[in-house]
Amino acid sequence: MSLLAACASPQLDPPELAQNLPVNFAAGGVPAQPDDQWWTRFGDERLTSLIEEAVTESPQVGQALARVEQARAQARIQRADQLPQISASGSASRSRQTLGGLGPVGAIPGVPEGEEGPSGFVVENYALSLDVSWQTDLFGALRARNAAARADFLASEANLRAARQAIAAETARAYFSLVEARAQVALSEEVVETFGEIARQVGNRADVGIAPPNDKLLAISNLQSAIAGLQQREETVERLTRQLETLLRDYPAGSLPTATVLPAIPAPPPVGLPVDLLTRRPDVAAAEYNLRAAGFRTAAAQRSLLPSLNLTGSAGTASDELANLLDGDFFVWSIAGALLQPIFQGGRLRAQVRLAEGQRDEAVELYVDTLLTALSEVETALAVDDELAAREAALVSAADASQQSVDISFNRYRAGIDPFLTVLQSQQSALDARSAVIATRRARLENRIALHLALGGGFGSPSTTPVFIGDGPAAPTPQDTNR
Repeated sequence: MSLLAACASPQLDPPELAQNLPVNFAAGGVPAQPDDQWWTRFGDERLTSLIEEAVTESPQVGQALARVEQARAQARIQRADQLPQISASGSASRSRQTLGGLGPVGAIPGVPEGEEGPSGFVVENYALSLDVSWQTDLFGALRARNAAARADFLASEANLRAARQAIAAETARAYFSLVEARAQVALSEEVVETFGEIARQVGNRADVGIAPPNDKLLAISNLQSAIAGLQQREETVERLTRQLETLLRDYPAGSLPTATVLPAIPAPPPVGLPVDLLTRRPDVAAAEYNLRAAGFRTAAAQRSLLPSLNLTGSAGTASDELANLLDGDFFVWSIAGALLQPIFQGGRLRAQVRLAEGQRDEAVELYVDTLLTALSEVETALAVDDELAAREAALVSAADASQQSVDISFNRYRAGIDPFLTVLQSQQSALDARSAVIATRRARLENRIALHLALGGGFGSPSTTPVFIGDGPAAPTPQDTNR
């Protein structure tokens, strides 16, 4: 609730918000810079090249780039509304006027008295002018709209950084999933070879009457199950390979090379402090800028209830002869001002204010939700990191013990002490433990990716510091009318 209260006002200052954040994360931390290009920590050049390719070719990044250009153009449009509008114009007209409806007229030059004159005459008009119009920003409505457009542009830049970081993380996760799948295939191939040798030995024992025939059938069944497991894991490799190729905008041929062994877990990144997320995380920065834009639009809607002043002017030449347009003797000019005060529009303007206020309140909630999500992601990744490390260590010990159990149980089986079913159980336990070690290593790598992403690392620092930009003149509080 304290975060929500801090965000409720459009005039919120980031230091006030920072006071509501804990000094440190639960796992500690000291001030630190974001870990740019965190993917190089894994020591896999193939991964590095794939991430660079994905960030360049990703449609999501391309869409974010297009939105940046749209926001840039919109900001320029809003900026132009604050400036005088100048245009040049030229006109030419030719018209015939009749004299029939004008009643008696005096003598017409060039027409003898007593003779009828022409029934009408032709009028020509020519004009050149330079026209200027300017909507003065008496109460800052235009400045507020301009500030909102600028905040939208900064939000689009932050969203572009977020898109690049997300694509880098998605590529790394897809890559390590594929490497894990290939490591599982290698394990299955080893298991099939081992089970095949055991099936051969047990079959020989059964053929000479040393072992019961059922043991031979169990060994064959165990081998065929291992072969089926290998085929299933090869299917997973095919699917994950094509998914990664699609992510890279390559044809899904299923031929993308990768490592076959997961890398060691690198040292953890510098965590920093919770307040650092205000400037590190591009999604938090984007939510902040969106909140500011909503506040500026609320101010602009409120100021639309107040008077507006429009100034217009023009200067040029006008004549009934084309040759005179460049003659200074035919110079004409005009200047005018218009003051407009909305009186009755059926409540439309007040409804626009309420709409803007509702959108601002929504932006407040989104900002709070984004910030709390960022904090939660960091805390979760830090906590899970230690848990996964402990799990991997336990599974490594379990795999070693299971492998020893396989050797012991098979020797005892050949000595006639234990049944063959004990050998099968030991083999399955060893396979499960070794497979779990590989899967847990991949989970640790994915959690490390999540930690880097949660801390906002990658692709350098923001191009602009995401601190709440100025609000301009204070928004008026007009009386409730039908405007």
